[in-house]
Amino acid sequence: MSTNRIQGTSKKAEGSIKEAAGKITGNTKLRAEGAIEKAVGSAQNAVGKAQDKIGESHGLDRSGELADPATN
Repeated sequence: MSTNRIQGTSKKAEGSIKEAAGKITGNTKLRAEGAIEKAVGSAQNAVGKAQDKIGESHGLDRSGELADPATN
């Protein structure tokens, strides 16, 4: 799994928490920051998914190394 997928998922979760905290407290700045962070996380996750697909189609294992043809 691409590190972009992991980091993107983490950013998305952090953004959701910030956004919810902003809604609860009425802090529009925190709410907006959370929404932006959530969107950035979603985009980063999408990049990671694309990297994984490209790697799979080029015979790379999840670490980015060439897969052992004897095991395929």
